[in-house]
Order: sequence, then C-alpha cells, then structure tokens
Amino acid sequence: MAEHPFSAEPVAAGTRLACRVEYDGSVYNGWQSQPHTGVVTVQDRLEQALSEIADMPFRVQCAGRTDTGVHAHSQIIHFDNPVSRSSKAWVMGGNARLPDDIRIHWALPVADDFHARFSARSRRYRYVVANTPIRPALAYRQLTWHRRRLDAQAMHLAAQALLGEQDFSAFQAASCQSPTPMRNVQFVAVKRLGELVVLEIQANAFLHHMVRNIAGALLAVGDGRKPGEWIRGLLAGRDRRAGAATAPASGLYLVDVEYPARFGLPPTPFGPLLLGTNPHTGPAL
Repeated sequence: MAEHPFSAEPVAAGTRLACRVEYDGSVYNGWQSQPHTGVVTVQDRLEQALSEIADMPFRVQCAGRTDTGVHAHSQIIHFDNPVSRSSKAWVMGGNARLPDDIRIHWALPVADDFHARFSARSRRYRYVVANTPIRPALAYRQLTWHRRRLDAQAMHLAAQALLGEQDFSAFQAASCQSPTPMRNVQFVAVKRLGELVVLEIQANAFLHHMVRNIAGALLAVGDGRKPGEWIRGLLAGRDRRAGAATAPASGLYLVDVEYPARFGLPPTPFGPLLLGTNPHTGPAL
C-alpha cells in the first residue's frame, strides 16, 4: 500500500520516489533537456526546482518525452531521493519553486526496481479539438482549432483500423529514432463533447509524432476530405508521405501511464480539466 502522497514523514536518503507532474507545454521546447543554450524545457525547470530542495543537482527520469508544445496531465517521473525529505516537502516545496504552468501532484516512495519509462505498461494520450467557426480566445494554447464541421462518429469508426499490434510507419515522423515501427494500440476512440472533439488513444508505446499524425489523418476523415477506409489503406501502405499533415501540438496531452499494481501508484483523475471531471464512463471517453 502506497503512503499518502502528502505525508510529512521523512523519506530516507536513497529511496526511489515517483511523482505525477502536470504541465502546459506551450512555452517549452518539449520535456527533455537540450544541450543548446537558451533552450528551456520542462525537465530543466523541474530539475532546477527539485535540486533547490535537495541543495544539490540531480536528474529525473520520465515516462514519455513529450515534444515542443505538447502538454501533460499525468507525466510520471522518478528519482532516487538524494537527501532525507518528506513527500510533502517534494510536492509543496517543488511547486513553490516551479512556474505556474508546471505542477507536482504527488510524490511517493516506490520499489527500487520501479522505472518511470521502462516499468510502464501503456501510455494514454488525448487530442482535443475545438470544432468552432471562430478560433476560441480562451485556452487557445491548450486546444487545436478546426473550423470545418467534424463527424466524430466517422472518425471513431475509421480509427478502429488502428487497433492491435501493427506497423505504424505511415504515422511515424522521419526524425523518429525507434528501431521498429511496430506498436500495439490497445484502445482508440473519438467522441464529441459539445464543441470539442476528443481523440483518445492508448498503446504500449508511441512513435515520434504518431498521435499527431493519426489526429491529422482522422481530421481529414472527419471533415469529409477522405473516406473512412483511407486510414486502413494508409496503414497497409506504410508511407508517411501518403498521409495528412501533422496536427498541431497544442491539442495533445499525455493523460495517463499504466504501471503494474504492485507499485501502488494512485489512479489518475480524468483530464485535462477543460474536459470536465466525470465524463460518461470514467477513464475512457
């Protein structure tokens, strides 16, 4: 059983800690630290804040290295506690030192073999589209805008071709460094929530730009530029050049990471909050 995420009990130095981190990626050059000067990333800001608490520099590991402009409702990180500090100190002290667009929600001791990336069974993303005649003024950095009316049901039906373990070369960025294009999509759905259209997809892992390339293709189906069976044809053709334009980063969120139950991590609430807190059936749309 995991301890309370805001426990004030000291955690011994050397203990591995896991944290849930939320961030708006609009002004950051992605998650991962870069060697170039003047490039600011989420990892830079987080490590700076946590290092001030520890009074020494150290590194953290994450579940998924999000790209420039991509957000996270539930990024999971881990680090080995360099000093004796409580979970509460890491959460409250970290947030006091972080900018307003990055927040730590909990910090918990975990087993020494826990790894934020390699222990993960799956990742879940949501892509949020404002389907309105005029671009919204509010939350415009957290949404993708699409003017033409979208048929969410047609998008949903077309997306079912993505299920299972398949070669996703047709949705892989040219810069992707993965040794294999094979990925296992476990769940995919598209649903309309008022003026928002939301794509939700879960897989064991994702290729570089895979979700945004899928979103771009489904938008072409939704507004009638392409028929639904086109998605299946793209997969079979394995040619990225035959696909649609990559959808913007602003609508994409890493929303959940699944780990074996033995690690005792808290369940992630539905998010991002702009979608509401209790949509229909719970964790999936």
